[in-house]
Amino acid sequence: MTRPAWLPDNFVLSLLGVVGLALLLPVQGQGVPVLDALTQAAVALLFFLHGSKLSRRVVWEGLLHWRLHALVFAATFVLFPVLGLLLRPWLEPLVGHTLYLGVLFICALPSTVQSSIAFTSVARGNVAAALCSASTSNILGMAVTPLLMAALAQWAGGAADAGAVKLSWHTFEGIVFTLLLPFVAGQVLQGWTGGWVARHKAWIRMSDQGTILLVVYGAFSAATVQGLYRQLPPLTLLALVGISALLLALVMPLLTVLSRVLGFSREDEIAIVFCGSKKTLASGVPMAQILFAGQAVGLLVLPLMVFHQLQLMVCAPLARHYADRPADAGAPPATRST
Repeated sequence: MTRPAWLPDNFVLSLLGVVGLALLLPVQGQGVPVLDALTQAAVALLFFLHGSKLSRRVVWEGLLHWRLHALVFAATFVLFPVLGLLLRPWLEPLVGHTLYLGVLFICALPSTVQSSIAFTSVARGNVAAALCSASTSNILGMAVTPLLMAALAQWAGGAADAGAVKLSWHTFEGIVFTLLLPFVAGQVLQGWTGGWVARHKAWIRMSDQGTILLVVYGAFSAATVQGLYRQLPPLTLLALVGISALLLALVMPLLTVLSRVLGFSREDEIAIVFCGSKKTLASGVPMAQILFAGQAVGLLVLPLMVFHQLQLMVCAPLARHYADRPADAGAPPATRST
């Protein structure tokens, strides 16, 4: 039986379960450093496996499609932040200042990899370009997101908010050693590890999801211990859903129109829409732990979790809609370019 598009998938249900566990049984005391060490190791392994999985040939093919990537990167790192700042007079009163910073954090994040590629594939779009664009967005995001988030916090709230974003050598050291170096190591060792990763896709997917669950549990446990959720009204959570819907409602149609005006093929349009409108949870939560060290990380990632679920619910029927179009003549969807 096919799962309805509006129903959360098993991973989202697991996320909700982990949040509930963190609310009822948060990790405390001596368990905190143990969980932190385990989380860092799991995140490093996650990025090592991504480096081992990403084909150099596909990366090279995708890199040649620079116009598509330029539009995706502009949407990811320019359009979203501009919208986040322009909508501040309406968004911040709805959810409060801390959660609004969480919304800005969404706007500063790179694209997501797995679901962007999966939806592009289902929709019969340019999979090679989507793979390269989403992956490159994540790599660039390791450097761009901290700088962009610091700038957004400065513009939104002044020096106090900018100081809440930990832009020190320790911040970049954490990103380099936890995220970037494991990814590079995976690329370098791909000749030895790539085959194993390709044969164990289910295990890799479980590792990805398990790492996210672990990080979310730690973030929400810390927020629970600090008592941050006791004053979170249900209407605020509903407002976060509305904000996420508004961002998607603005970005996705605009990318569709721009793709057609700029003369991209339908396959390229699909990759642009899915890669340019999505934000990563897998990289976002670990980044939040590093960037907002000592802050209310659980609250700051709550908007991202809401946005993540909504983008899946919106993209699933859209991918099926694209897939139902008549087959195009000419080159296969995975290789066609403008």
